[in-house]
Amino acid sequence: MEPGPGRLPELEATRPHMEPKASCPTAAPLVERKFHVLVGVTGSVAALKSPLLVSKLLDIPGLEVAVVTTERAKHFYSPQDIPVTLYSDADEWEMWKSRSDPVLHIDLRRWADLLLVAPLDANTLGKVASGICDNLLTCVIRAWDRSKPLLFCPAMNTAMWEHPITAQQVDQLKAFGYVEIPCVAKKLVCGDEGLGAMAEVGTIVDKVKEVLFQHSGFQQS
Repeated sequence: MEPGPGRLPELEATRPHMEPKASCPTAAPLVERKFHVLVGVTGSVAALKSPLLVSKLLDIPGLEVAVVTTERAKHFYSPQDIPVTLYSDADEWEMWKSRSDPVLHIDLRRWADLLLVAPLDANTLGKVASGICDNLLTCVIRAWDRSKPLLFCPAMNTAMWEHPITAQQVDQLKAFGYVEIPCVAKKLVCGDEGLGAMAEVGTIVDKVKEVLFQHSGFQQS
């Protein structure tokens, strides 16, 4: 189990490793750096797949994973089934008491090399497109360093997906530099059939590996 709330992995680990100087033959050998993936989970029924998605990401050698969840997302999975540290809104407020205390959404933003929002429901899509940040996850997104990749996986009812505002909001996220992992067509849990289902877990994991390689030279050991 990863460190619990308030014990975010050392931020030193996010800094690029420097090659030892040639004039320092006694320098200690470099420790292989792990890449940090932060998974954001929102209140779509596709959050049912969160334990499987996290487990598949952990199968990638060299990755360290943490999860940020909205409160409503917890309705669709058991937090005990998430095999890594799980952060939610209460953690941020409990952690900060005075000026010298850590700000969790900033620490998470610094720690992560890649942010994956899967699923991204219609409500959070609208918030992110508008710059609203009223929970831990949307605060992380609003503070995100746009030199690092952010991937999002829309997931919603077909009628919601087909509403004209959805395309505008997705385009806005792309204009921010975020990468869409498109939704797919299938029979949804509600019984409707059509576009709106979150991409398959295997597709998402493959895209994470592709983007990490493109942005950081990440290679599986």
